[in-house]
Amino acid sequence: QICSQHNAEALSLEQAFHRMAQTEPNLDHDVSWFLLPSYWAKMVVALISFICFANSYDGDFVFDDSEAIINNKDLRAETPLGDLWHHDFWGSKLSSNTSHKSYRPLTVLTFRINYLFAGGFYPVGFHVINIILHCTISVLMVDVFSILLGGLQFSNKGRRLNLAPKTSLLAALLFAVHPVHTECVAGIVGRADLLCALFFLLSFLGYCKAFRENKEGHNFSIFWVLVSVILGAIAMLCKEQGITILGLNAVFDALVINKLNVLELIQKLLHKDKSLENSGLLRKGLLFRITLLMSGGATILYIRWRIMGTGPPAFTEVDNPASFADSLFVRAINYNYYYSLNAWLLLCPWWLCFDWSMGCIPLIKSVSDWRIIALAALWFCLIGLICQALCSEDSHKRRILTLGLGFLIVPFLPASNLFFRVGFVIAERVIYLPSIGYCILFTYGFSLLSKQAKKKKILAVAVLGILLINVMRCALRSSQWRSEEQLFRSALSVCPLNAKVHYNVGKNLADKGNQSAAIKYYREAVRLNPKYVHAMNNLGNILKERNELQEAEELLSLAVQIQPDFAAAWMNLGIVQNSLRRFEEAEQSYWTAIKHRKKYPDCYYNLGRLYADLNRHIDALNAWRNATVLKPEHSLAWNNMIILLDNTGNLAQAEAVGREALELIPNDHSLMFSLANVLGKSQKYKESEALFLKAIKANPNAASYHGNLAVLYHRWGNLDLAKKHYEVSLKLDPMAPGTKENYNLLRRKLEQLQKKGG
Repeated sequence: QICSQHNAEALSLEQAFHRMAQTEPNLDHDVSWFLLPSYWAKMVVALISFICFANSYDGDFVFDDSEAIINNKDLRAETPLGDLWHHDFWGSKLSSNTSHKSYRPLTVLTFRINYLFAGGFYPVGFHVINIILHCTISVLMVDVFSILLGGLQFSNKGRRLNLAPKTSLLAALLFAVHPVHTECVAGIVGRADLLCALFFLLSFLGYCKAFRENKEGHNFSIFWVLVSVILGAIAMLCKEQGITILGLNAVFDALVINKLNVLELIQKLLHKDKSLENSGLLRKGLLFRITLLMSGGATILYIRWRIMGTGPPAFTEVDNPASFADSLFVRAINYNYYYSLNAWLLLCPWWLCFDWSMGCIPLIKSVSDWRIIALAALWFCLIGLICQALCSEDSHKRRILTLGLGFLIVPFLPASNLFFRVGFVIAERVIYLPSIGYCILFTYGFSLLSKQAKKKKILAVAVLGILLINVMRCALRSSQWRSEEQLFRSALSVCPLNAKVHYNVGKNLADKGNQSAAIKYYREAVRLNPKYVHAMNNLGNILKERNELQEAEELLSLAVQIQPDFAAAWMNLGIVQNSLRRFEEAEQSYWTAIKHRKKYPDCYYNLGRLYADLNRHIDALNAWRNATVLKPEHSLAWNNMIILLDNTGNLAQAEAVGREALELIPNDHSLMFSLANVLGKSQKYKESEALFLKAIKANPNAASYHGNLAVLYHRWGNLDLAKKHYEVSLKLDPMAPGTKENYNLLRRKLEQLQKKGG
C-alpha cells in the first residue's frame, strides 16, 4: 500500500507537470536515477551530508579558530553586545588600520551564544552547530534545485510542484558531499559561509513565494520580495557574499518568471525595436521588482559602507602576491589562473589545503609559462557555455545554463579581486556558494549524456561512484581538520612551497615541546620566504631558549629590519641582548617595541627584569606596575614586585602589593607562596601558614612550597610539622638549595631537646 501510494504521488506529479508545462521538456525524462517522494529525498540528503562530516564533531579549535574565537573578546559576556556592530570578524575595531574589514556581526553573535551555552571554549558545541547547518542547507538545496532545474510551477492550491525530482535529488547530493565544503563545516570559522548560505537560500525561496498566487508573473507579492531583500541583508551580515543573492533573484525573475531571451532582448535594444515596448517588461512588473531588489541592495551596501568606514582592508603581499604586482598584465593573468584553480577544485577536489598563500602558487610572469593552458581551458569552457546559454534555440537549455553560470560566477565575484583586493590566493570556503552553479551544470550535463547513452544504468553507476568517492574524501578530510597537527601536515604534500605551511607545522611542534623538529620547519619557512618575519621571530625565540644567542640575535635583527614596526621581534631582540649583557641596547629595543605597541604588558615585564638586573629598583617596580595595569592578571609581574620589595626589606609594601594581586588573581598559588613568605618574615605566622597550605593544596608537588612552610614552622617553634615538611620537600627535590642544611639544623635541635628531656 505504501509503495502504491508513492507511485500515485509520482503519477499525479507527472500529470500536473504535463498540464502546466506542456511546452517545457522534462529534465528527468531520460535520467536513470532514484525517484523518491520529497520528504524521503530530503531525509536521504540530510543523512548523507551528516555522514560526510560527522567525525569532525569532536575536533579541536584549529588554524583561524584561535583568532576568531579563542582570542576574540567579543565572545565574552563582559563585552557589550553593541560592540559586535562596530568590530570586524576578528574582534578588532572596524576603524582600525589593521582591520580586515570583514563585517560579520551575526556570525560572531552565534559564536558568542555557543560560548555562553557551553560555559567556555569547548569546541564540540561549535562543531555540532556547523554540521547541523550544513545538513539544513543541503536539505534546502532539494527545493532550490527543483526550481532551478525544473522551473517554478504551483498547483491550483498554491503548492509548489517539484518538476525535476530525480535531478534535484542528484544535484542536492552532489552539493551535500562535495569535499571542498570540508573547510566550511569542519573549520569553525567556516560558519560565516554556512550562515550566509542558509539565508542566501531562504532569500531565494522567499522570492519564489512572491509568485505563488499568480499566473505568468502578472501579479506578485511585494511582501515576499521585501522579505527576500531582508534575508539577503541578513546573509550579508553573516558574510559579504550574501548580498549577491539579490542579483541572482533578478536574473531568476527575468529568465524563469518572464522567460526573457537575453540575446533577443539585446538585439532589440541595439536596433531600438519598437516591439520592445510590448515585450511585457512593464506589464509583468519585472522592472519594478528589479528596482526593489537593486534599491534594497544599494541601501544595504551604503549602510555597511558607513559602518565599515572608507579605508581599504589591510593585507600584505604574502597574503595575495598577484594583487601587489606592478604589471596589469601579471595581475590579470594570475587572477585568471586563480579562477581556473578554483574551477579545478570544484571538478576534482582531491588536493585540498588550509592555506594557499605565501609561495604555494608561484606567480605567472610570462606567456611562456605552461600554466597559461589552464587559463585557456577555463575560458574555452566558459565561452562555450555562455554561447549556448545565449544563442541556443532551446529555451530550456538557455535557462538552465544561464542559471548555472549565474550561481557559479555571481557569488564568487566578491572573492575575485575585481572590485577590491582580497586577503587570500585561493580559499576553499568561498567556493561553498558557487558550488551550487557547478552542481546545476554537472546535473544538466548528466541529463544530456543520459539522453544520448544507450546504457543509462552504467552512467548512473558512474555518478553513484563519484558520490561515494566524495563521501569518503569528505570523511578523510574532516578527520584532518580535527587537529592542527593533522591539518598542517596534510598541507605539506599539497603545497610544499608554501612557507606558511612549514611555519604552522613548526609552531605546532614547538607548542608540544619538540623544539628540534620545530627548528627544521622554521628554517625551511625562512628559506622559502626570506622575508618571513614571523618565522624568524619564532625561530629566534627557540634559539634564545637553547642559549644559541648569536644566531638568535641575527634573526631577530633581520626581522625588525624587514618590518620595523614588528613589536614582538623588538621585545625578543631585547631579551637576547639582555642575556648577552648588552643592557643599553636591550633597553632601547624594549622601548622601541613599546613605541610600536603601546599596550604591551609582556614588554614592560621584561623591561622590569632588565632594570632589576641593573639594580634600578624604582624603574623595575614602575615597569612591572605598568604591566599589571595593562594586564591585571599578569602573575609574573605581580610576583616580581612582591619578591623585589621583599628582598629590599620593604615588607609592608610587599604585603600590600601581594594582597592587591591576590584580590585580582585569587587562585594563583605562586602569588600565595610569595605573600606567605612576606607574612612569615613579618611574624604573621598564622596567616602565612594558611597561605602556604592553600598554595600546597593547589600545587602539592612544589618542593619549595613545602621547604618554605617548614622554615615558617621552624621559626614558629612547631618543630614536628617543620620536620614533616622538610622531609616532603627533600623527597620531591633532594637537591633543593638550603633545605638539607635547614633540615640538618632541625634534626640536631630535636636531638638536643631529646637529650635534655632524657
